[in-house]
Amino acid sequence: MNYSYHTENVCASKIDFSLEGDIVRNIVFTGGCNGNLRAISTLLEGKTVDYIESHLLGNCCGRRPTSCADQLAKAVRKAYNEENK
Repeated sequence: MNYSYHTENVCASKIDFSLEGDIVRNIVFTGGCNGNLRAISTLLEGKTVDYIESHLLGNCCGRRPTSCADQLAKAVRKAYNEENK
């Protein structure tokens, strides 16, 4: 299933990804630091929702209370929970 998540308080405006069970695939950030976000997407391809959440949730960017990585963790958890109600 494909998902789009509109971010808050970060440079990237949107995160698109797909879920196959609890496996996250095809992560694409719109906006933000292109090189870093492409690297994150590549490194997390095929990882589980739990893995992404445990490694990225709570990661902050500068003075912001969140980051693109933190937003990704929130996005995949939200999508997974909605899929498995």
